[in-house]
Amino acid sequence: MNNDRMKELLKQALPRVSSDESARDLWPNVLLRIAQPAAAKVPWFDWALLAGLIGFAAFVPASIPVFLYYL
Repeated sequence: MNNDRMKELLKQALPRVSSDESARDLWPNVLLRIAQPAAAKVPWFDWALLAGLIGFAAFVPASIPVFLYYL
């Protein structure tokens, strides 16, 4: 194939970028999300899992290196 034929095929395969693409711009939404305060509340289930992990490590000390490996 020559270069002209390849250019024509690419033009057919890829749609043109229209002028309304700025309406789909996500950057303003990202900036708004960054400006929002972060939620600092930790769910109770996370604390329960942490307590279970510490309890299991207390009864089975050989599991501590395994847990550290998966961190």
